[in-house]
Amino acid sequence: GRGAASASPGPGAARGASRRGLVRGASLHRAWFPLTSELLKEQQLSQFWYNQETALRLAEEAVAAAGDGGRIACVSAPSVYRTLRRLHRARCSACLFEHDRRFAGLGEEFVFYDYRRPLDFPPGVEAHSFDLVIADPPYLSQECLRKTAQTIQYLTRGKILLCTGAVMEEEAAKLLGVKMCKFIPEHTRTLGNEFRCYVNYASGLDREL
Repeated sequence: GRGAASASPGPGAARGASRRGLVRGASLHRAWFPLTSELLKEQQLSQFWYNQETALRLAEEAVAAAGDGGRIACVSAPSVYRTLRRLHRARCSACLFEHDRRFAGLGEEFVFYDYRRPLDFPPGVEAHSFDLVIADPPYLSQECLRKTAQTIQYLTRGKILLCTGAVMEEEAAKLLGVKMCKFIPEHTRTLGNEFRCYVNYASGLDREL
């Protein structure tokens, strides 16, 4: 389960220090880059993925919060990114900040990210350039949350959607001014720790379905 710094890594967990860089592949012209079932199957060997209902709910919330034409940063949250590009590519732009270089085929929508170097970005990533940042810190530890919070604060124009353990509620509020939502995210595999969503704005995740 996802319970401590020594636990198995979640989406985008760091597995080694590497020089960060913006991967530039063939231009996608904002087209959806299909993540094949083979890649997804391989990814699931090392990552915790939200189930379909949770990925859809978080993607819809992200679009609603960012607004039509908004920019959304998905920090260590590839399953939300996948849903955004599959269902909402006409309404928003999205960028995946992720440690796993197997996503480099996304071209300019992929930025290699290591939470241990929270402000080490390529020149094309400008401060406060995203209407919403949705982040899922790869480890359930205060150190990881603190560093991921630096990334979030650099990228966002204001709105934050954080997904992490319930045990991080106090630390998340202190670092980012976020509060726990009623909505409870679920994963394709059972985690050993209660997982929750946190926001710093009036959110649809705080309404009952």
